[in-house]
Amino acid sequence: MKKSKFLKSQKILRLATIDSKKNPHIVPVWYEFKDNKFYVGTNTRTKKAKNIMRNQKVSFCVDVGVKSPDIFGVMGIGKARLILERKQVSSIAKRILKRYFKNLNEKSAQELLDDTDCIIEISPRKTTIWKF
Repeated sequence: MKKSKFLKSQKILRLATIDSKKNPHIVPVWYEFKDNKFYVGTNTRTKKAKNIMRNQKVSFCVDVGVKSPDIFGVMGIGKARLILERKQVSSIAKRILKRYFKNLNEKSAQELLDDTDCIIEISPRKTTIWKF
């Protein structure tokens, strides 16, 4: 399977950031993969956003399967930045949420959209693919 096709088909990315005490902080997140970058909607109050404000280095992993030959994954390291411009945040957040909700009028979708005040943009520097 091609890397970009796989990343566009999956729904969960594990994102690792570095906290103020230099400890890793890893969270599963919803995302969009577009133009070789990952986009994650969040709020500036979250630990992952605060960590990225201090240290832009991140790592990530998207994988599937528990039994060969259906195990496939992509992991990597990169640099993250926060997109804070309101119109851009809203536009990207809507695209992300459309991957997870039938429509954005659902109460949960609206709550998430209202709470999203930034987008994490991840530019991968190095990726590794595995398949078993």
